[in-house]
Amino acid sequence: MKHKMTKWVAVLLMPLLLLTTLGTVPAYADSPLGIHVDGAILIDAESGKILYEENADTPLGIASMTKMMTEYLLFEAIKEGKISWDQEYKVNDYTYAISQDRRLSNVPLRRDGTYTIRELYEAVAIYSANAATIAVAETIAGTETEFLKLMNAKAEELGLKDYKFVNSSGLNNSDLQGMHPQGTGEEDENVMPAKSVAKLAYRLLHDYPEVLETTKINTKLFREGTTDEIKMDNWNFMLPGFVYEYAGVDGLKTGTTLFAGHCFTGTATRDGKRVIAVVMKAVDANGVGSYKARFDATRALFDYGFSQFSEVEFVPAGHQFEEQKELGVIKGKEKQVSIAAKEPIRMMVKTSEKDLYVPELTIDESKLKEGSLQAPVEQDAVVGQVKLVKTEGTDYGFIDDSHAGTDIITKGAVDKAGWFSLMMGAIGDFFASIWNGATGFVKGLF
Repeated sequence: MKHKMTKWVAVLLMPLLLLTTLGTVPAYADSPLGIHVDGAILIDAESGKILYEENADTPLGIASMTKMMTEYLLFEAIKEGKISWDQEYKVNDYTYAISQDRRLSNVPLRRDGTYTIRELYEAVAIYSANAATIAVAETIAGTETEFLKLMNAKAEELGLKDYKFVNSSGLNNSDLQGMHPQGTGEEDENVMPAKSVAKLAYRLLHDYPEVLETTKINTKLFREGTTDEIKMDNWNFMLPGFVYEYAGVDGLKTGTTLFAGHCFTGTATRDGKRVIAVVMKAVDANGVGSYKARFDATRALFDYGFSQFSEVEFVPAGHQFEEQKELGVIKGKEKQVSIAAKEPIRMMVKTSEKDLYVPELTIDESKLKEGSLQAPVEQDAVVGQVKLVKTEGTDYGFIDDSHAGTDIITKGAVDKAGWFSLMMGAIGDFFASIWNGATGFVKGLF
């Protein structure tokens, strides 16, 4: 009797238990990878192939990931000889005041101090030092207001979308003590979609890979051996020796503000393959943002990229397609010319989906006359393209809006036939047409 009573109590309580658990369903439970973020993306760092994305086109706060743009412009200015690593910056009221705010990530700067650009850059790349970032911006452009113009121009040049820059550091303007750049709001903050952040990181690594020599440093002493010495621990806790260490991580930039939440642009290598991951406003299963949450989300993306994807060669260089190995040639010494793929087509794809990709050949009709090329035909002339097409499911494409493919080119040259050959060919064609007409007529009689 007691057993039956217990059973019925359990049955009656079950709906109540279900109702109480509905409110504790983890945030973002529908995420395919189980990560809890407002936006995320994973790309192959070599080709820019997008391997995974979640809400990657929505503009969100980027916080100190902004500093990747400042670093890009710094490397560019160094390369162009506009400034040098040994050049010295003299602290002003703005950078002094910001550097003394220890609520923010900073290395304290002396009011009467001078610092080399290399010192300031290392403080930016390792410790995300905000006043040092402003100092770099002022060195390049004179003022941070003018530096914003460079940031916007470079963003447009790189093809970034839906970005808004209001300062060089990624802080909320309210943290800049009323000295924020002219023309920006007192509560403004930098925003960008995950896809644009990934594209910025992609271009930074391609154009200035030396940035990794600094971002991989986990700890460094600023002004070592002086009374201003301060220990700089990298905020990237996935680096070797830190609590969320992940093998192969060597960059790139964290970001945290109340508006942006916990963000991270990370990059790692394994077995010669490098990926870039971006997570924005990461939280845990209970919706609470933390350093751990952003690194857990990044770890999930890294694991997914390294375990599920591989580079596959779909078309080798020189490959000829069965349906179109040759093109006809009009008025040439030869009647046909062979065509083939100029370069191999390789792409990072999910290993389990590699059979879903097929090469699609397209001949450029504008190069043809009556379906054939006209002599003379040069060797290696581009006559079409071949690109990979996924037969089912979603393909996210490339970060730079390109596609996997190559040109179709001629494998040899065809000279134009001489006048005598052309005349004899025309005569032959004339009599052939008469013969064909006559035989057709005779066949018609019977």
